[in-house]
Order: sequence, then C-alpha cells, then structure tokens
Amino acid sequence: MYDVIVWDLRAPRVVTGAAVGAGLALAGAVLQTLVRNPLADPHLLGVSSGASVGATLVIVTGALGGLGVWALSVGALVGAGVAALLVLGVSAVQGGLAPLRLVLTGVVLSAALSSVSSFVVFVGGEPEAAQAVLHWLLGSLSGATWAGAWPVVGVVVASALALVAVHGWLDALAGGEELAATLGVPVRGVRIGLFVVTSVLVGVLVAVSGGIGFVGLVVPHLARLAVGARHLAVLPVAALGGAVLLVWVDVAARVLVRPQEMPLSVVTGLVGAPVFLVLLGRKRYGFSG
Repeated sequence: MYDVIVWDLRAPRVVTGAAVGAGLALAGAVLQTLVRNPLADPHLLGVSSGASVGATLVIVTGALGGLGVWALSVGALVGAGVAALLVLGVSAVQGGLAPLRLVLTGVVLSAALSSVSSFVVFVGGEPEAAQAVLHWLLGSLSGATWAGAWPVVGVVVASALALVAVHGWLDALAGGEELAATLGVPVRGVRIGLFVVTSVLVGVLVAVSGGIGFVGLVVPHLARLAVGARHLAVLPVAALGGAVLLVWVDVAARVLVRPQEMPLSVVTGLVGAPVFLVLLGRKRYGFSG
C-alpha cells in the first residue's frame, strides 16, 4: 500500500509540479525579455486566460467528452492557442509586434477572456461545475498521473533546450530592438518564434495544472539577481528555482488546511507577493546586465 501511495500518487504529482514550475519560470523569463517589461509573466499576454476559457467550456458544457480524461487538457490547450493567435493577429493588424503593442493587446484580451470564463460559469447554472471551474482556475495538481506527467516533462525539456539554444538572441533582445538588429538578429521572426514557443509551453502547463500565479513573475527576477542577466545562466537557474518552488508550494497546499487542499495560486500569492515587494526595494537591475 505504501508503495502504491508513493509511486502512483505522490511521485507523479512531484514530477508534474516540478515540470510545471520550471516551465512557468522559463516562460516568465523569456516573456520579460521579449516585451522588455519586468512585470511580464505567462498571464500577461492572454494565453492563460485563453486556456481558462477552453477548460471552463469543457467543464460546464461537457464538450469533448469523447476524449475522456484528456478532454480538459485538450480544451485548455485549444483555448491557449486561440488566444495566442488573437494576440499576434491583433498586434500585427494594428501595425506590428512592438513590445508595448503586444503587452497592451495581451492585457485587453486577457481581461476579455476572463470575462468570457465568468459568463460561461454564470449561465451554466450548475453549482458543482462552478466549484470545479473555480478550483481549476486557482491551480491544482490533484489530478496528476504518470500518463499526464511525461508529456508535460517532454514539452518543458524541449522548450528549455530550444530557448537555451537561442540565448544569444535573447541577450540581444534584452538590450533593445535596435541593438538586436545591429547584431544581426532577425527581430520580427525571433519575436514571433519566441512568442509561439512560450504560448505552446504555457498552454500545456495551464492545461494540466490550471492557473498558477507569481511563479513566472518572481522566479525570473530571483534568477537574475543570483546569476546576472545572461540568459545562458538565467534560464537553467530560473527553471530549477521554479521547479523547487512549485513542489514545495504543492506540499504546503496539501498540509496547511488538512483534510482540505488549498489552491496553488493562494499559496504562491501569499509567498510571492511579499518576496516581490522585497525585490522592489533592492538595487535595481536591467535585463541587459
């Protein structure tokens, strides 16, 4: 019995939590550089809100029921993809993929998509469905299994390798668009590629864990304070920090209010907010060193 509890219940949860934490931290580090905004995180550009709409529709309407346990993940991933396309499309139509334009478009679409999720829950009328949606939106690893853990690990590892491979381009983008272009970086193509990679990564993560805040915001800042601004060091340190943080956050979520389980975003918010406030009071640093 002990082996079953550890191997079949606890171990996949730890592996999934580590992968999700690492992925969120990676996405946050890249997005902060991509839009040159220290407040950027996976929620800023609307991808998480899009995934939430997809998951909410699946929970409330029972759509994609033929996919069984994968229905929620597929719905969330589709929602994230649609949101990413909307952000890119609207930004391009409005005149380009400038960092400020991406941020503003993402913020507006994120707010709109959050309203859509609330509307779907409101008209659904089922208290059980509303409770399930709320629990999912605030983040949980309670449904982690080995079958779901390995695909997430694969996506995170592949994304990490791809991002580390272009660490030089990320360093150039951190110095500004003009500097990057001077150094021979194909700015527009790189920006689109990075946005697509991070959108897919965040979509997969949100699909298995729901919305988890502060990890993608705070951990990259801690990584830069620890190792400087070079992405060859920032990315692996951020990934390791995010993995360790979320594993322990999940432990805290399970033990603080036994026998109930706290949503992960509640714990990350309680921990992340004071940490970020402390960071704001420290010596300022820039993306380019």
